[in-house]
Order: sequence, then C-alpha cells, then structure tokens
Amino acid sequence: MAQELDIDAMLDRFRERARAVRQRGLPPIEGVERKRFMDQARTDYMDYAMIGDASASLEDGVLTLRIDLRPEPTGQQ
Repeated sequence: MAQELDIDAMLDRFRERARAVRQRGLPPIEGVERKRFMDQARTDYMDYAMIGDASASLEDGVLTLRIDLRPEPTGQQ
C-alpha cells in the first residue's frame, strides 16, 4: 500500500474537499437542523483544510503529517 500512495495527490484531494465544503450551499432546512448542518460544515472544512495544509512524509511505511498550528506572525514586533 505504501508504495502506491501518492502523498501529493492525497493532500490535493483534501484541499479540494475543503474548497467543496466552503462552496456547497445550504439545503432547505431550518432551526436546529440548519445549525447542526452549519456546525458540521465548519468542522469538515477545518479538518480537510488542516490536512490539506500539512507537510507529509512516508518513511518505512509510516505516513507522518506535520501540521503547524501556530498563528502566523503579524509582522509587528
């Protein structure tokens, strides 16, 4: 399996999933269900975007995703 894995293609798929979540419309639901749908979309986007932004390596059959969660510097010191 590890020899068949294209890490860059996998990360691209997660980036595309994040874009798709951002672009999809809301179904015609109201109230609690609407909030639940929106909360799930927010979580899905965050998960897909984090993995899509990861740097990945495959060593000895172990896939490692490194995700930097530090805030970006503001340029002011």
